[in-house]
Amino acid sequence: MKKQINVVGAVVVRDDTILAAQRSAAMALPGMWEFPGGKIEAGETPQQALAREMNEELRCTVEIGEHLETTSHEYDFGVVTLTTYYATLVDDEPQLTEHSEIRWIPASALDSVEWAPADVPAVERIMRDFSSGAA
Repeated sequence: MKKQINVVGAVVVRDDTILAAQRSAAMALPGMWEFPGGKIEAGETPQQALAREMNEELRCTVEIGEHLETTSHEYDFGVVTLTTYYATLVDDEPQLTEHSEIRWIPASALDSVEWAPADVPAVERIMRDFSSGAA
């Protein structure tokens, strides 16, 4: 049985753009794009984990909003269950610490980069929501 990995991702919205982070060569799935975030530690709620990860990974503070999507994807290294939440930047611009690049991508153009498979359902939902005016 494969290892179960529970992670959270922040869909940080600024105007009509979404923050995306490109995985570095040192990470699993190098070069793929993802919503920033990380593993949920024992005793943390998903929201607490996401706030902590954003501070650790990107040196910024976010306000966690509503739940967007929860998806599971089986990779070679385990089964990743990704829970994404909308988030708003509270202070400080995100800074690169682990990723190779971060980029604000228009919601309508999120499919212009190659997303990690677990992130794809959330990407598709965001694009639908923004195109319909629901976001």
